[in-house]
Amino acid sequence: MTTTPTPIAARHKGFNRAEIVDQNFTEFVNEWRGEVRAAPHDDAPVLPGSALDARGFRELLESQLISRHLDLMARVLRVQNKVFYTIGSSGHEGNAMVARLTRHTDPAFLHYRSGGFMAERFRKLPGMDPVMDSALSFAASKDDPASGGRHKVWGSKPLWVLPQTSTIASHLPKALGTAVAIDHAKRIGHTLPIPDDSIAICSFGDASSNHATAQTAFNAAAWTAYQKLPAPVLFVCEDNGIGISVKTPTGWVANNFQRRADLDYFFADGLDLAEGYAQVQRAVEHCRSTRRPTFLHVRTTRIMGHAGTDFEIEWRSIEELVALEATDPLLRSAAIALESGLYTKDSLLELNETIRKRCFAAAEEADRCPKLERLDDVMKPLAPYTPAAVKAEAVRADYSEARLKAFGGEAKLPENQPPRHLAIQIGQALHDVMAKYPESLLFGEDVAQKGGVYTVTKGLHKAFKNTRVFNTLLDETVILGLAQGYANMGMLPIPEIQYLAYFHNAGDQIRGEAASLQFFSNDQYRNPLVMRVASLGYQRGFGGHFHNDNSIAALRDIPGLVVGCASRGDDAATMLRTLTALAKVDGRVCAFLEPIALYMTKDLYEAGDGQWQFAYPAPGEAMTLGEGRVYGEGANDLVVFTFGNGVPMALRAARTIEQELKWKVRVVDLRWLAPLNDTFIAAQAKGAKRIIVLDEGRKSAGVGEGVITAIVESGCGATPLERVVGADTFTPLAGAAFLVLPGDADVVAAARKLA
Repeated sequence: MTTTPTPIAARHKGFNRAEIVDQNFTEFVNEWRGEVRAAPHDDAPVLPGSALDARGFRELLESQLISRHLDLMARVLRVQNKVFYTIGSSGHEGNAMVARLTRHTDPAFLHYRSGGFMAERFRKLPGMDPVMDSALSFAASKDDPASGGRHKVWGSKPLWVLPQTSTIASHLPKALGTAVAIDHAKRIGHTLPIPDDSIAICSFGDASSNHATAQTAFNAAAWTAYQKLPAPVLFVCEDNGIGISVKTPTGWVANNFQRRADLDYFFADGLDLAEGYAQVQRAVEHCRSTRRPTFLHVRTTRIMGHAGTDFEIEWRSIEELVALEATDPLLRSAAIALESGLYTKDSLLELNETIRKRCFAAAEEADRCPKLERLDDVMKPLAPYTPAAVKAEAVRADYSEARLKAFGGEAKLPENQPPRHLAIQIGQALHDVMAKYPESLLFGEDVAQKGGVYTVTKGLHKAFKNTRVFNTLLDETVILGLAQGYANMGMLPIPEIQYLAYFHNAGDQIRGEAASLQFFSNDQYRNPLVMRVASLGYQRGFGGHFHNDNSIAALRDIPGLVVGCASRGDDAATMLRTLTALAKVDGRVCAFLEPIALYMTKDLYEAGDGQWQFAYPAPGEAMTLGEGRVYGEGANDLVVFTFGNGVPMALRAARTIEQELKWKVRVVDLRWLAPLNDTFIAAQAKGAKRIIVLDEGRKSAGVGEGVITAIVESGCGATPLERVVGADTFTPLAGAAFLVLPGDADVVAAARKLA
């Protein structure tokens, strides 16, 4: 590789390294003394033996220069408060080759050093301007076509680049999920929004390849390929040898990935377009033709530090920095440009300056464009909700033939059965949902032949076969990554997380990825999914912390996430219809919490009374988002707000309170835990003489705080109130569990205190 002579300025610590890198290019061109060949025709190799033709080289060079000057512009204008992001792509511009050799319909999940890739992918569609679009994003302008000014992201709806923020490997599972979904669509007859032979592209750094989330994606990809299931994902590891300041051991990436079974390894020199092009081409063609997960290890370097605030001279020697800057891929591209005869020194420097001016002009124009200045505008894409359309979809019942097939005939329809308990009716509702939506898929651990740990999904595998109801490997991160991938491809995923405690292993797939996509793409991309979770406490005979978890606060903290929790079977059916409608119509990410302890509960007051079994609601019935259920309408002596296990508990306690204190008690089942319906809560609190908030969550982090806040802010703060809540502890095993959770007696005691 040709390297640059070291400028005198480069040897001094006091110089701005961005300026040095910029000067290096000019000095390299001016001092180049190599042999000049006869300029090749557009379709001829740029250099003898190269797979890259002259036309391709010119365009890739331009993309590299656009990426570089966007970086340089950001460093200059950041100090003027005109740009708000300086994590650059300098040294990684070779990723433009990946963009050139793939299609704009290959979904791309990119890390933040992807300026070259984006500049090159913009060529795939006419009339698009990578410079102006990027400048608007750097300036956080509301005109930014990727995110509407919400973040500096690489993203484009027409170019199938799904926006990522400053992600550290969390995008790999959903990239794999998208790849799996591409080929799975054929097996269920689903029409894809992209060509059937598309591949999914996912880029990340060498440091990120060590992350647990990345490793789980690699493992799942190999697990899938091992079973001969297509998973055409191109993992692009851009190896610059360092993660912020922590160096990657020499040879680590190759040693770690070269011999992994069922993860096919390729290497490409991303610092040399003439050499690396054929190497990238082989990897892309292999991935597309074999439909196997492919690991493309791209050699890159990192120029100018991690970000604008990373002053490398403070922790790296000047000699190391000078040597590093000499590996700049733009210097090698300059040498190819001159040696090939495609450019003279003057024409190459003129191109460099033209692109520089173009980037600065775009940035100045972007600075004058409007910014987000209203909270409503900021939040607009976060949680779209069109009530009329959602209700119409939720009550739509035009699939009677599919229902009959799913349930096995008229006599077996659930509405023709006697009242049943929660687990049975959730299973019936899932049959209904899957009959209604042929693009729906239900998957997770143990959900297929076994029918789930609690037999909730019993019969679904038989009714809808293995293409739509299937088991996954034991990895919640992958389950939720798959869900996002299926959603990206227009399907309706219904992933199951076996216990709420297991969700926390993979929470970032919902918080950082699925629920944030609408926000950071300005509602151009959506992740419609309904995550089912066996949840909450009070499970007898099989418990302990991991099987009795009330950590709902972790879900309620996720912006835009809808969280529903039904305490009885008929509510579960109508709630599931609304959740799936929210996903279909508004692209919402939803969580359906299923109280484990109520799965098999049939009785309410005494053994054998059967009062916690209910008739199945007809398919035209659905529950409105935020709609609660009220027991004892009009009773004002005491109002109990609760949810889940708290509902039958409160009803039992109410009977005792009414007998002992002669009060009329109203029990309010919230049903929807996020967003809480403050208006409904306020209406139920109004006129109440006393209030109890019954929350099985922990005292410092439950649902009750939100309920009490709604009550106080409604003007009912003077009403005598007691909170009955779980202790701030993990849940122990056996009978000790019931010492840390609220019980019937605690509710009665709180009422006595209010008396």
